[in-house]
Amino acid sequence: MPVIYKPKRSTIANKSGKKLYHPAVVLTGNVDTERIAEEIAELSSLSKGDTKNVIDNLVIVVRRHLQGSESVTLDGFGSFRYTMKTVKGGVEAAEDVSASQSQLMVRFVPASSRNPDGSMATRSLVTGARCVRFDHMEEVPAEPGNEGGTGQGGQGGGEGTLG
Repeated sequence: MPVIYKPKRSTIANKSGKKLYHPAVVLTGNVDTERIAEEIAELSSLSKGDTKNVIDNLVIVVRRHLQGSESVTLDGFGSFRYTMKTVKGGVEAAEDVSASQSQLMVRFVPASSRNPDGSMATRSLVTGARCVRFDHMEEVPAEPGNEGGTGQGGQGGGEGTLG
């Protein structure tokens, strides 16, 4: 299954006053914990119930560590950490800073590896993803591996592979 995208016009004009178009992912559904547990159970010796219990407990443990101001890294998956996004203006004195000035958010960064020269080699959740523009769905190659391009907006007839 490819990652589907569509053109989306920016709501903010660039320096020359033009609102440009950019690719935006089209979500085709949502997979919940039950479905993930079912699929993991199919790949392992665990039952669906055992797998669901592990996933539920993973969420509790990750939340506990994040709320303790720790980052959490899951090998081969990625890392989670809290960040604060300022929603109210700044203040002039450091002693006047408070959490009410911001919104607490979770930042997720997919796991990656590096080449010997230090350049990025892979991002575990992105490598191999195939991007297809929604209005070019009928052009999707039947066989994986026949797709071309780089996955960067519109090249290769609207298709491409990331990684």
